[in-house]
Amino acid sequence: MSEAFPGMPPPPPVAATRPASVVVLYRNAPGGVEVFWVKREKALAFAGGFYAFPGGKVDKADAEVPVRGASGQEAALRVAAARELLEETGVLVAGGAERLTPDVVRELRLALLEKRATWPELLQRHGLTLRAEDFPDAGRWVTPEFAPVRFDTFFYLVEAPAHARAEWLAGELSEAAWVKPSEALARWEQGTALLHPPALHVLRVMEDFDSPERALARLREQPHCPDFIAQRIEFHQGVRVFPLRTATLPPATHTNAYVLGNGELLIVDPGADDEAEVARLLAMVEGLVADGCRVKAVLLTHHHGDHVGGVGLVKARLGVPLWCHARTADRLDVPTERLLEDGEVLELAGTPVQRWRVLYTPGHARGHLTLVDERTHAAVVGDMVASVGTIVIDPPEGDMGEYLKQLARLRDWPVTTLHPSHGAAIPDGPGKLQEYLDHRAAREARIVEAVPAEGATLADVVERAYAETPPFLHPVAERSALAVLLKLEQEGRLRESSGRYFRV
Repeated sequence: MSEAFPGMPPPPPVAATRPASVVVLYRNAPGGVEVFWVKREKALAFAGGFYAFPGGKVDKADAEVPVRGASGQEAALRVAAARELLEETGVLVAGGAERLTPDVVRELRLALLEKRATWPELLQRHGLTLRAEDFPDAGRWVTPEFAPVRFDTFFYLVEAPAHARAEWLAGELSEAAWVKPSEALARWEQGTALLHPPALHVLRVMEDFDSPERALARLREQPHCPDFIAQRIEFHQGVRVFPLRTATLPPATHTNAYVLGNGELLIVDPGADDEAEVARLLAMVEGLVADGCRVKAVLLTHHHGDHVGGVGLVKARLGVPLWCHARTADRLDVPTERLLEDGEVLELAGTPVQRWRVLYTPGHARGHLTLVDERTHAAVVGDMVASVGTIVIDPPEGDMGEYLKQLARLRDWPVTTLHPSHGAAIPDGPGKLQEYLDHRAAREARIVEAVPAEGATLADVVERAYAETPPFLHPVAERSALAVLLKLEQEGRLRESSGRYFRV
């Protein structure tokens, strides 16, 4: 992404929420309570690559199913919970389910997944009854406003019936298994299992499980969640993301600030210039300080306005120094106390200690920095990639050749999860970086094809090579096209004369 260009349309409105249900399925195993978690396929638009619990949105047909002890939305939510539980785990929770053999339940599941019958039809055919008491309320979570897809999700705590067998089928899920909550949390701490706030809260509660009643009470007491919306989002330990509304390029509406550390804290890219947005960030940070943390510094990945808008307010409020690259510092009107260079290691005291390797990654901006955690190899990548929209390379500040070189460098570092400035965390970092390299290579080939023997202007190239791009984005496409043309010229593959480009 980049700063908004003049003439860009207004940002899209906040997405409406959709009702959804999630089931926390648990069992009493010899070593203690286990929960059944799933890993969502990485290609999914919502929460791809994250670990979660079985669930999904409420379908229209769910309202057709009667539920003993519930009506209206409360009934439809439980119908969806039972349906999603069967689809994703093969566990059927319903009155009469104990009469069915495992083969019948498996066939019922396949019929539902393959859409050979509807959920109401299957329940009626097998004489099954859904009961509200089988799905006790375990809390409610609403997706924050920055997300392009949002859900109003109701959780239910369900003990696996003795006759049931949880089984994983490939599809929207890439993994599913019983796991001890302590083991799942250890993976979150190590950065090998990404969790959204609801899943993290569930695992922390279930780690100390002693009775369903006490667990349900604790599950319904979500911390730091006004209006059921999480204010502390920590996809893995010590990496908190706080999206701020900024003037950035669509489809993005926010720029992620990050608060790194498990004791000492580093605030990365407080980009909003709106005082109310900055106040939200500061309230979260001050809550962490009240919990015993200490802010060490503010760090900027680069100088673009959607990354630096709040830096003055944050510095003044917290009284902390600003760190960035020299080529960022010379573009700011805020004093910089420390200039960072490639290869430095920034250590943040805490449990555990974090050590962030500074990588100088110009291309999008001349002073662009990336941070790589030496323990987990997760990377805070600024505007190197995005999980929503794309990255603009805008000459003369942007340099396409250098940008591609740095993408390859990050891919080979190696990195694991990428934490971008726009959109959610990207679990398969190397895969996303290779995807960007492939996309840029394909676009470059189209630009070369757009330059005929008689030459072409920049406008000609944009019209031909970006034919699928909406016209309102042509000013943005023009900057990226120019970056490619300049790269090809530097490589001796094109030459420019009087505003026209010719093949060599």
